[in-house]
Amino acid sequence: MLTVKCKQCSTEFKIKPSRVARGWGKYCSNRCKHLALRSGKLTHCLMCHKLIYRSPKELERSKSGKFFCGKHCQTIWRNTKIYIGKYHVNWRNGESSYRDILNRSRLVKVCARCKTDDARILLVHHKDKNRQNNDLSNLTWLCYNCHFLIHHYPSEALKPNTSK
Repeated sequence: MLTVKCKQCSTEFKIKPSRVARGWGKYCSNRCKHLALRSGKLTHCLMCHKLIYRSPKELERSKSGKFFCGKHCQTIWRNTKIYIGKYHVNWRNGESSYRDILNRSRLVKVCARCKTDDARILLVHHKDKNRQNNDLSNLTWLCYNCHFLIHHYPSEALKPNTSK
């Protein structure tokens, strides 16, 4: 048995001469072998500052140059740093959402035209078709179907449906 030093961690280990002749015996374990094959770099998580490894492909593909240890840290960063205020997808020029206004009004969630009460298909409709006018008197609940009819067929404008 030969005594050889590991190329990664420098610990001494024993190996058969026949294996050294085949080119084996450079690393003491599979862990040291895989650590030696790494070609990326260690970086810090942007939120928790934990040391993390990123491969060259991950380093190259990053548009922002920011790295996270997992989805948890990434979500915290997105919700506190980047997607708040005017950068949020649902930002409406600092005005609150008209759907929230109608929800807080305690108006019964029923389609004003066909009287459907399934909350999953109800939308908020602006009666004067001005999205900036979020007065409670200008807002009403409509189902998808009635909302489409009102916007595409002027003759259907908020008259009650007598079919039910």
